[in-house]
Amino acid sequence: MQITDIRVRKVTGGGKPKAYVTVTFDDCFVVHNIKIIEGKTGVFIAMPSRKTRAGEYKDVAHPIHPEFRAELQKRILEKYESGDVQEASPDDHDA
Repeated sequence: MQITDIRVRKVTGGGKPKAYVTVTFDDCFVVHNIKIIEGKTGVFIAMPSRKTRAGEYKDVAHPIHPEFRAELQKRILEKYESGDVQEASPDDHDA
């Protein structure tokens, strides 16, 4: 599976979420709302999730293999750090 497009929408204003990302795979499958989060040791990605009735957050989509997750994070953060991003408001979730 190849990553064929990455679109980053940088969040303006403060807070831990720094951007929302849309990733296209093989020019035929898209995942929206991957988040770039500012953590204590730097930025990382968080997969799209939803809140359950019990108040827990469960990923809606996520990589199965750690190697693919590492590659996905690497490619997303490279795009984010390159400055090739669009501006978004804090409530813009790449809908």
